[in-house]
Amino acid sequence: MQRGPAPRMRQIPLDIGLAPARTFDTFLAGDNRAALEHMRQLTRLSAPTYRWGPAGSGKSHLLDALAAAWQAQGARVGWFSAASAVPWSFEESWKLVVLDDCESFDAARQQAAFALFVEATAAGVPVVSAGSVPPVDLPLRDDLRSRLAWGVVFALQPLAEADARAVLRQVADRRGIFLSDEVMDYLLTRFARDLSHLMALLDRLDEFALSRKRAVTVPLLKQMLAEDESDAT
Repeated sequence: MQRGPAPRMRQIPLDIGLAPARTFDTFLAGDNRAALEHMRQLTRLSAPTYRWGPAGSGKSHLLDALAAAWQAQGARVGWFSAASAVPWSFEESWKLVVLDDCESFDAARQQAAFALFVEATAAGVPVVSAGSVPPVDLPLRDDLRSRLAWGVVFALQPLAEADARAVLRQVADRRGIFLSDEVMDYLLTRFARDLSHLMALLDRLDEFALSRKRAVTVPLLKQMLAEDESDAT
């Protein structure tokens, strides 16, 4: 029997307020337990750390959780990404520096990131970086690329389908939502297995079903998505 093309994974534009808080406790480690434990144990004396992986592998979740944990202890954190306006200036009061979306740094941000890295490490401030590819494949200037690879490098793996299925089932059961295998299959084959997006989608689906006093089914899910796309245009 011939099959059609595999459904394309996609992210969904949902209100970020629906997503669960990004903490270490809400991070589903799966095959990324070593990376999670390293982040939990990160101290001022830790070597630079770089994490890489595709979308949905948990890079942003871990960075958010790390920054939140340090800030909860009164530490100031310097956070820079490809969207951060230059110039970037190091502040001596920082206890942690985060560099996100490293693969997208343009020439000006590469220069700023290199200077930050040098100043932070000289001051004994740990630098935690993240990108979509390993350091050797980053399209960056050689001196910055080599420094990002100096310390500990973790390759993050996307959430396995079995793990995503188990978490969705657990959360749905706790909230009293019946998710049939058909609905579960639809969710996991048509959307990226990013836990925060899946939880947000489940929240939205629960609210949609309650407002219409209907059970959660694939037709209802399709109706919700169609209305969301219509509202967005």
